[in-house]
Amino acid sequence: MIAFAIIGLLNYSIAMKKITFILGFIVVAFAGSAQDQTVKGLQSDASQTIKKDPNDTIPKTWKTGGLFTLNVAQGSLSNWVGGGDKFSFSGVAFLNLYAYYKKGHHMWDNSLNLGYGFVNTTSLGRRKSDDRIDLLSNYGYQIAPKWYVSALFNFRTQFAKGYTYGKDVLGRDSASLVSASFAPAYAVLSLGVTYKPVDYFSIFLSPLTERWVIVTNEELSLKGAYGVDPGKKVRNELGAFASIQFNKEIAKNIVYTSRLDLFSNYKKNPQNVDLYWTNVLAMKVNKYISANIALDLLYDDDAIQKLQVRQLLGVGFSAKF
Repeated sequence: MIAFAIIGLLNYSIAMKKITFILGFIVVAFAGSAQDQTVKGLQSDASQTIKKDPNDTIPKTWKTGGLFTLNVAQGSLSNWVGGGDKFSFSGVAFLNLYAYYKKGHHMWDNSLNLGYGFVNTTSLGRRKSDDRIDLLSNYGYQIAPKWYVSALFNFRTQFAKGYTYGKDVLGRDSASLVSASFAPAYAVLSLGVTYKPVDYFSIFLSPLTERWVIVTNEELSLKGAYGVDPGKKVRNELGAFASIQFNKEIAKNIVYTSRLDLFSNYKKNPQNVDLYWTNVLAMKVNKYISANIALDLLYDDDAIQKLQVRQLLGVGFSAKF
């Protein structure tokens, strides 16, 4: 009996160990399966992309950007029988910034052009080749398709003094001051209408425009330069104003930008229309290299009764942002 009891206990112990082993295996397998599903779930979540809801997209109201160009050239001669300056260096930098706003019936176009260039040679020394500060802002409220009631502000001047060069009575080289920073400066405030059939072309027309000619340089002011009364710093004009703007990629990697401003002074010689026409043809070679051709035409009856022409051609560094 005792032997049978001992055998029974042994069989019971073995059975319990089998049951415990089977239960442990089931628990481990279940846990492993659960862990594997969790890992797979995390991997699946990590690989998913977030998709925007079109209903949450807010239309962009501001378009901003700009263009910076820097053109340099250098040359040197030594025992060169063909002749020429021993050393020459030139540089021209130009920066264009813009900010355009469009929402509902409201339109607001802003642009700022900054430019400066010089040429330095052994025989002539250093002379300017470009100098400009030009800020233009045009706000419009749409009254009909392509038509806006507008208010326009424009300010133009330069960074540094400018000279004309010639010979004195003794035949020596001489330089005469003809311009300086804020001498002249032109401020225009105009009310009118803007016709804008496409994004790259617009016409602004105004029969009522105030223009201020500013000459802060004392020497130029005393001479009565740019139509101001001698000794005065500001001259006020009232007249009609028009501004035509074009900015478009006319071919692949070729952008043409043009602006033509016309002003007629009601108070004096309204038939002599002042003209300011600036043109830039930018041709992009690659991401950072470009070629630029600039042509400016100016006519101001109070400054000089001749057409002023400035032309620049350069190849150099270019960055668009």
